[in-house]
Amino acid sequence: MAERWLRIALLTHSVNPRGGVVHTLELADALHEAGHDVTVLAPAQPGQRLFRPSRCRVELVPVGPAPHDVAGMVAARRDAYIDHLAPRLAEAPWDVLHAQDGIGGNALATLRERGLIAGFVRTVHHLDHFDDARVMAWQQRAFLQASRVLCVSRLWCEILRREHGVDAVRVRNGVDLRRYGRARSAADARVARRWGLRGGPAAPVFLAVGGIEERKNTVRVLQAFAAVHAVQPEAQLVIAGGASLLDHDRYGAEFTAALAASGLAVGPGRPVVITGTVPDEDMPALMRAADALVMASLREGFGLVVLEALACGTPVVVSRLAPFTEYLAADEPAVCWADPTDPLAIARAMQAAAGDPRHRQALAQGVPAVCRRHGWAASALRHVALYRELLAAAPAREPAAAGA
Repeated sequence: MAERWLRIALLTHSVNPRGGVVHTLELADALHEAGHDVTVLAPAQPGQRLFRPSRCRVELVPVGPAPHDVAGMVAARRDAYIDHLAPRLAEAPWDVLHAQDGIGGNALATLRERGLIAGFVRTVHHLDHFDDARVMAWQQRAFLQASRVLCVSRLWCEILRREHGVDAVRVRNGVDLRRYGRARSAADARVARRWGLRGGPAAPVFLAVGGIEERKNTVRVLQAFAAVHAVQPEAQLVIAGGASLLDHDRYGAEFTAALAASGLAVGPGRPVVITGTVPDEDMPALMRAADALVMASLREGFGLVVLEALACGTPVVVSRLAPFTEYLAADEPAVCWADPTDPLAIARAMQAAAGDPRHRQALAQGVPAVCRRHGWAASALRHVALYRELLAAAPAREPAAAGA
């Protein structure tokens, strides 16, 4: 007998194009295509909508303007989730409630304490350090109270086990090869014109995705680019994204000082191009416009944009750190490794990635094997198997209180 389809709620923290939100939407669509009834929930201020449409049902959770402090922002979004979900659980209970972040995880922990749900699933992509002890405690509560914890890398499974005594299960990320590929579209020329991107051996374009953040190592990436620009004055660095709920002002000031010290001009067609949030439909074209993606991060949950760039035929520079070392082989074609603490090492990797034609030639042979190994359909199947294990082990409850 075929197993019954599941009613699944996936909670994310924002409508903005961040890695965890992308993961949520891709997983939701893959679960939907596998025949499950999926609802995506995300806090949204008036007038906001998800940066990308979903094939699934979407519920935007009303939330007011974000407070200036992180603790206030977390508390406001957590409480909005609680207020939204409490009556919904009685109307249309879900089999699985799955939070992709600490905000949703804290809301579900409260609902569990109130007896409104039996439990929930939590994915930990990565953990952050906060100066506010309350936020640190909330971050921990969001996975300690979960019935099952998932991670997208062995690195974070090991950290959770070693530092928190949590036995997490690894689930793979994926890359959507229908969206990301080498075939060019009308968007390619438009994106290049919009940002004044040249590209090519004499004027390589280096792309950094994720905005200006400490964990993205943006200051050292800028310093590395300055070294490259000194010998290739037509080169460009594009810094895309950055729609974060967290406060990066202090690091932003450090970046501004480094930019002033470099003497590099900023703006479309200039050496440094800072785009802010890029329309979702333009991201594949921006990947293809780059001669190399620079992902010299100090801390990542997975680094999904690496697979997206490789799928687009763009070589990558990555930190010689986990989780990159988990899914990329030491001799992975079109991957150039760097010590993320050394700007000159990053600069050498950038020059190698953009300057050695063998990298693009390797990617021209077809979709890299590492991209084929990471599919969202397989990730969805793994999630469903874990959901069913948890449901089978859970005590029977009344439908109005059904949970994960």
